[in-house]
Amino acid sequence: MSDSRQYPAPGGDSLQARSASIIIPTFNGASRIASCLESLAKQTAGRNVEILVVDDGSTDNTANVVRGYPSARLISQANAGPASARNRGALEAQGRILLFTDDDCVPQPNWLEAMLEPFEDREVVGAKGVYRTHQKSLAARFVQIEYEDKYRLMAGQPNIDFIDTYSAGFRRDRFLEMTGYDTSFPVACAEDIELSYRMSARGWKMKFVPSAIVYHTHPDTLSRYLKKKYKFAFWRMLAVRKNPGKGVKDSHTPQIMKLQLLFAPALLLAVIFDLAARPRVPLSAFVLIGFLLTTVPFSLRAIRKDALVGMLSPVLLAARACAQVLGVAAGLMYARRKPVEETANSKPTPDCGS
Repeated sequence: MSDSRQYPAPGGDSLQARSASIIIPTFNGASRIASCLESLAKQTAGRNVEILVVDDGSTDNTANVVRGYPSARLISQANAGPASARNRGALEAQGRILLFTDDDCVPQPNWLEAMLEPFEDREVVGAKGVYRTHQKSLAARFVQIEYEDKYRLMAGQPNIDFIDTYSAGFRRDRFLEMTGYDTSFPVACAEDIELSYRMSARGWKMKFVPSAIVYHTHPDTLSRYLKKKYKFAFWRMLAVRKNPGKGVKDSHTPQIMKLQLLFAPALLLAVIFDLAARPRVPLSAFVLIGFLLTTVPFSLRAIRKDALVGMLSPVLLAARACAQVLGVAAGLMYARRKPVEETANSKPTPDCGS
């Protein structure tokens, strides 16, 4: 962790003032945050829950938009990145439970109730909800099915180790004990996963909450989707560097996805071999057939939800694998070349999703 500040010890009467605190970091979110705040204002009305919006040095009209919602408390800071903004919100929070969402998310009416329910078990330290979307573009529909495939994996496990900030909950004392999100991540990408990994390493119980739904805008073109997959793979390498054991397996990532990362380099080597050796049966054909076989389970599940997406899934998964392997390679080089502390002063950029 590059954040060396001393966090106050949790406890005391001030923390009993609220049962929960909802924290929303934002940077130039004036055009996005209103829908999020409207939804949360309805859910928190008459309840012992506060809404904190941490404005991370916005240069647009974000502050004025937030001030239009009396139920939300605005906290302003100089631009320092999303991890820092979330940590600032946690420090200011009065609730025993911290709930996080993003300024481009719209929590559904029962989101608050669903996110708080797991914490009735005193052993539960963290909880995670799910994404939905109203979008109709092919890319966004594929992204949604991709998320749902990961949710299917998580739903079958008693505990998880992967909590994304778009719908996240933590006990405040445990969050502060871990010194919050790692501010050496300069972007809203994988710093939430890194914290989850650290909590998991302590054996803390975290739960998946499929009924805690937030609506979100996914990438609506293939190019935007692939850029996100590249960025997430890139920054994921920093999270894995700090938690090496999670590079083998976590509760969110299908193992078949890791196998598919080998597709692009394997195909490249096979093509080189075919050009040099000119075998009777091209080795590249075996690589392509092998990759297609790995896509069958996902494609069949996708077809049941969306026939067109399902039929195109092999091509989309091949494109995803290429983007991810490039991100992994670049991320590994970055993580090895750059001391972790050097990234803390990098300029924040938009979130990359998962």
